[in-house]
Amino acid sequence: MFSVQRHAVTSTPRLGAPARRTFFGAPTQGKQRLAILGSGWGGYEILRAIDKKRWNVIIVSPSNYFNFTPLLASCAVGTLEFRAAVEPVRRYTPEVVSYTAWCDSIDFKHKKLICMPATSPVKFARVGDLAENTDPNQSASAVEGSSQKFQLTYDKLVIAVGAYSQTFNVPGVKEHAYFLKDIRDARRIRTRVLECFEQANQPTITDADRRKLLNFCIVGGGPTGVEFAAELHDFLHTDIRRHYPALARLAKINLYDVAPNILGGFDTGLQEYATSKFRREGIRLLTQHHVERVEKDRMFVTEEGEVDFGMLVWSTGLAPNPLIQSITEAKKDARTKRSLVTDSHLNVVMASTDAPDPDVFAIGDAATIVDDPLPATAQVANQQAKHVTRRLNALIRSSRAPAAAPFKFQNAGSLAYIGDWEAVFDRTKAARGPKGKETGRLAWLLWRSAYFTKTLSVRNKILVPMYWFMNWIFGRDLSRF
Repeated sequence: MFSVQRHAVTSTPRLGAPARRTFFGAPTQGKQRLAILGSGWGGYEILRAIDKKRWNVIIVSPSNYFNFTPLLASCAVGTLEFRAAVEPVRRYTPEVVSYTAWCDSIDFKHKKLICMPATSPVKFARVGDLAENTDPNQSASAVEGSSQKFQLTYDKLVIAVGAYSQTFNVPGVKEHAYFLKDIRDARRIRTRVLECFEQANQPTITDADRRKLLNFCIVGGGPTGVEFAAELHDFLHTDIRRHYPALARLAKINLYDVAPNILGGFDTGLQEYATSKFRREGIRLLTQHHVERVEKDRMFVTEEGEVDFGMLVWSTGLAPNPLIQSITEAKKDARTKRSLVTDSHLNVVMASTDAPDPDVFAIGDAATIVDDPLPATAQVANQQAKHVTRRLNALIRSSRAPAAAPFKFQNAGSLAYIGDWEAVFDRTKAARGPKGKETGRLAWLLWRSAYFTKTLSVRNKILVPMYWFMNWIFGRDLSRF
């Protein structure tokens, strides 16, 4: 393998010799290299706050943006436009080096990352086949035996790759359901909702088929499923009712969950409030229901039998990221099977020594603190990222930095939108400030205020309230493109 610290050597290629693939480059002199895997709530926060003048920062992520996940449900129905819920990773280049790629494997012993581009392969014809591949960032090196993969080295590594959507191996879910973890998912859902109404508006179909097309099913009664159901309800009862009055009466929303109640992590009183609110608004709550399999335009539920739908949104928890599954050198959480075990300082515990690796951190959904499991939420990942950033900045600024305190999660409460300008706010488990709970319009104001203040860039702090105001005045855009 080629070393990333090796300088390019120019030579005249032998006529007829096969092309050599070389990614020569030298890292910035005098700087330690920090590699960040993932651009979610953990990885992007470290990217923002790390001291880029002292660290040589590389970020590897299949997406070149950060998803502001609490706003995805709003984007999926047009309450907000897609750009208002993303932050570009490229904002920090060329100060940092960014690769749109997956990390396939980690060599902890030699501190190497094997990566695969997440972009389409380039297959231009080469005249004479004498060209050499080079890295414009001068950070990567080639992987022997592969024409696509490349490798990176690191001094410190942060694993913040998150998790995938859990399907519980229900047949047909991956092929026929929609998820809501990424802005691309929100775009697909928005397109499909509008397509359902345009299909139902055709004069060539029956009322029975219209009812099937306009039957929207959501599996998962957590905050994501509940908020999407609420946003979809608002959309159907405002813009759809105004522009498709005959079809709006046929539309139905069904929320399925295996648990006895929705919003399982919330206070019991708030669960009951949300349940009664949904039932008053005509959203069918089908708790303690089990989906057996999903086929095109229909699913089979143990308690109901065959259920036809126009769209199925699946939001039932988290599954392990393939990178985490591939790691054998580190200890894994026996309960979740989807996360690496870390110590209280968020360093990964290695399986062979049962000791933490001081050069490797894991945060967010990809990590579990030993003897202190935390909920898989954006709030946890963000706080862990801030803790790791403080440690790394202190380390690079002074070799005599005092020992860092262990990470301690500070619960700030939980919010969920339940439709019609109402929300629930649970602070019964808050670590600081007053404890209590709120419902209705006051909770909705707190919900919008919290997400507005958490919006990261000045651009989005302008765009988000602007779109809220525009849609309140003019309604949502029903164009499908």
